[in-house]
Amino acid sequence: MKKEMFDELLESVKEAKAIKDKERAPSRTFLMQEPNPKEIRTKLELTQAHFAALMNISIHTLRNWEQGRRQPDGPAKVLLNIVAEHPEVLVKAL
Repeated sequence: MKKEMFDELLESVKEAKAIKDKERAPSRTFLMQEPNPKEIRTKLELTQAHFAALMNISIHTLRNWEQGRRQPDGPAKVLLNIVAEHPEVLVKAL
């Protein structure tokens, strides 16, 4: 590894540690909107069973999300946000 690249990488690691230790603020943050599965499903005029099948999740998971007992996280949250903004993506999967 070239010395310049190593020095740049080392500086990045030091910056990450400073941010982790709250000694420095991050230069940018990313906020992901909390998706509303029931609103998304209703907008697409799909039943719970059909929406769950298209999302490849169990209907029980969808019901838990819709009733507020659980919240989607990770890839499910990302996919729901995509479907909310671009419903044609999910409709094409039909």
